[in-house]
Amino acid sequence: MVRKPAVRDIIQLVTVVGIVIALNVLSGFFFTRFDLTSEKRYTLSDQSKELLEGLDDAVYLKVYLDGELPAGFRRLRDRTREMLDEFRAYSNNNIEYEFINPSNQPDEKSRNDLYRQLAKQGLMPTNIQIKAEDGVEQKLIFPGAIMTYRGEETALQLLKSQMGALPEEMLNSSIEDLEFEMTNAIRKLTEVRAERVGFVTDHGELSERQVADMARSLSEYYQLERVAINGKLNSLVSRAEGDSGAVIFPKYKAIVIAKPDTAFSEEDKFMIDQYVMYGGRVLWLVEPIFCNMDSLRYSPSTLAVPISLNLEDMLFKYGVRVNTDLIQDARCAAIPGPSGYVGDQLQWALQPWVYFPIVVPETEHPVIRNLNGIKLEFACSIDTVGGRGIKKTVLLRTSDKSRALRTPTKVSLDVMVEEPKPEQFNRPNMPVAVLLEGRFESVFKNRLTTMIKQDQSIKFREDGKRSKMIVVSDGDVMRNHINPDGTYLPTGFDKYTSQQFGNKKFLLNAINYLCDDENLTAIRSRALEIRLLNRKKAEAERTKWQFINVGIPIMLIILFGILNAYLRKKRYA
Repeated sequence: MVRKPAVRDIIQLVTVVGIVIALNVLSGFFFTRFDLTSEKRYTLSDQSKELLEGLDDAVYLKVYLDGELPAGFRRLRDRTREMLDEFRAYSNNNIEYEFINPSNQPDEKSRNDLYRQLAKQGLMPTNIQIKAEDGVEQKLIFPGAIMTYRGEETALQLLKSQMGALPEEMLNSSIEDLEFEMTNAIRKLTEVRAERVGFVTDHGELSERQVADMARSLSEYYQLERVAINGKLNSLVSRAEGDSGAVIFPKYKAIVIAKPDTAFSEEDKFMIDQYVMYGGRVLWLVEPIFCNMDSLRYSPSTLAVPISLNLEDMLFKYGVRVNTDLIQDARCAAIPGPSGYVGDQLQWALQPWVYFPIVVPETEHPVIRNLNGIKLEFACSIDTVGGRGIKKTVLLRTSDKSRALRTPTKVSLDVMVEEPKPEQFNRPNMPVAVLLEGRFESVFKNRLTTMIKQDQSIKFREDGKRSKMIVVSDGDVMRNHINPDGTYLPTGFDKYTSQQFGNKKFLLNAINYLCDDENLTAIRSRALEIRLLNRKKAEAERTKWQFINVGIPIMLIILFGILNAYLRKKRYA
């Protein structure tokens, strides 16, 4: 029996609707996504998925990036929204968000109050230009978010500033870093701080107030302690009784030695050495010279002199030598200095200070990738030496216009008045931060008596477990400025120019890396290729692409119409 066309059509419609409903029901039980981009830009890393799937409560974000924005910021906003949708899909809907335009307030007072509140919470504002009917209008935006979880909150900066980078490059880097920044913020709010990090204190290192801002940031990840070695066996390592005797393991995942100014005793060196041999990690922030800006407050010049920290043999054995020289760099920070006379009055203005080099990361290592310039103060050069079997990675270098002065040497404010001679800056790209990885050999190998070597309470190791350390030839890289009222500025914040350098992010990344925080470093090391329009090429080939995009489709439609008319005429003639 032949069905009527109407009945057949109804059956087909019901069948299609039934299939669609069945697919929707089945999709509720199975979740998958297909990413056809070459670099998998719309696919979250396994580390992010694992963190999101483990959320047991809602994470709420207020994203202050909405309203009338230039094209680049709209792209950042849209990608942020897409990323949050991805996060929500993998978190069992435990990610909630809203986009807010902070400028959309009923009056100017309310708007200014909100601006101050966002700045106090840690969001940095950005000035942008918006085209208006009567010209160009300046607008203040806060490209960031406030993330809240169980009553705790943290600021999330979406736009990352990079010294020397074009605005488009900064936006692209910010889009690349979105997954890392969001995952990092969620991790800080939700995970228990299990690992311990120790700050060594008994060799004139930076005081608790001088590293207060860095310690506050690190406390979001780790348990921090200040530790005095004092030649004690249990200062850096712990001992537990096992079946085969005492078992020794590092008490801290990493230790920080920040700008010591007195010599280390052999006993303290032994404790640090054995801590490394048993797998401990070290962030060395050492400069074997003494030069202080405070001296220049009362005199137009001072002297930079070498000091002995008694660490030379240890660092040499591990693979580096921190030289007792003083770096000058044409790429540098500015400080108030004499700029000349008006009449008989000496005038002061911000002048380049070549003793404060700004090093710009130039490699793709996870510790320094996408960082802003890092400000150093009275830094020294580093040579990579010895260290058989140790992998050495230079993280930071000076610019191509730098030099090193032998110490002792005079440091004078007159250098700001004198015109620098380019031919004098003849030592370009000097290393100032080096990463060492591998199995280190003890500096006390073949130096101890047989009795000490065989002492089971010491359990001396002459060849170490796998470990790593980072050596930076400047201790002030971690020091925060302390105001007269006792408050302190953020690490890397320049009080003269109000510029935020990348010191804090560099140090956070360094300690994350030393502590084997593989989740963070794996996400940060992802690179997304953002394909930008070549404006010069587009302008030169404008006519060709207009024809391809407009003319060819019209010609195809006309050709299809002619062919269709011909076939119809031939068929029904």
